Amino acid sequence: MATNYAKWLYRLTIAFVASLLLYILFLLKPVWHPVLDVFFFAALPFIIGAFIAYLLHPVVEKLHELGIHRGIAILLIYLLFFGSIGWGIYKGTPAIIHQIDDLSKNAPVLTDQYNRGLTYIQYKTAAWPEGIQSMLDKRINGLEAWVTGLATVVLAILMKFMNSLLIIAIIPFVSFYLLKDVVKVKRFFIRLTPRKWRESSASFLRDVDASLGGYIRGQLLVCLIIFGVSTSALWLIGMKYPLILGLIIGVTNVIPYFGPIIGAIPAVLVASTISLHMVIYVVIIVLILQFLEGNILSPLIVGKTLHMHPLFIMGALIIGGEVQGVIGMIVAVPALAIIKVAILHGRTHFIHSRQKEKKGH
Repeated sequence: MATNYAKWLYRLTIAFVASLLLYILFLLKPVWHPVLDVFFFAALPFIIGAFIAYLLHPVVEKLHELGIHRGIAILLIYLLFFGSIGWGIYKGTPAIIHQIDDLSKNAPVLTDQYNRGLTYIQYKTAAWPEGIQSMLDKRINGLEAWVTGLATVVLAILMKFMNSLLIIAIIPFVSFYLLKDVVKVKRFFIRLTPRKWRESSASFLRDVDASLGGYIRGQLLVCLIIFGVSTSALWLIGMKYPLILGLIIGVTNVIPYFGPIIGAIPAVLVASTISLHMVIYVVIIVLILQFLEGNILSPLIVGKTLHMHPLFIMGALIIGGEVQGVIGMIVAVPALAIIKVAILHGRTHFIHSRQKEKKGH
């Protein structure tokens, strides 16, 4: 009994000391935060390169299993992947800049049309509480500022991109060497891990990869397909800004359940400034895309790799949205998958520890 009390006292002491250290680190944030920013900026190409290598590794392994030399398989996938990205940036960037510039110039016209719509809504909802009308006013007033500043933001991002070309140029080399020396990299990290944790750490990473790897790769492929189909469909019906709106629909599609709704809102809003028929066409396209993604693409490409109840996923999305908006919603599901694996491994470790304690007594 005394031994159990001593263990709990030890754990509480460790928790108190850890909390105290975290509080001290928080107070020293002005000192270490700039250093962390520099470190993160320097590490970013290695993080992105590692992520790309992680995505491409299973494809390389499949080709290698088919009898293709590993080096040739890496080179083929590597050239195909980065060649496609380079071609897309070369062809797509001027079109995106042109459409954003056009959207920025037409912001006052779009806002005027939205205001007319707002006036009509206010007339129809005159008996509703004032709070709803005030909220709509704020949304409309903020729209013009957001759209007008969009071109400035994008140009600033492009300038940062140009200034960081040397850093970005490192990414393909990082991915290549990680794919080439994947066995050596694994051995390196295994040696860094203490011996008593190596087996459990390897098991944890395998389970995370099994739960998350297929989901991430599948979702990215589905989003790419949805982007291509939505852009083409919007262009065919004569919709304004098809590339920007298609890109928004494709990117937000990575968010389960809520993604298609979030992605459809900008397209419907722009369509409402053209005609009612255009709104109907856009809604039909979004519904078809939703059916295509939910009933064909996701089941075929992604499958049920997460093995999580939809209620848990929805809860994670709501929390992620509250914490960091759309970015938080994109990260929420992968984070939930890692937490789930961590909890299962922690539970297994706790059960084994209790069984060892009982055997010791």
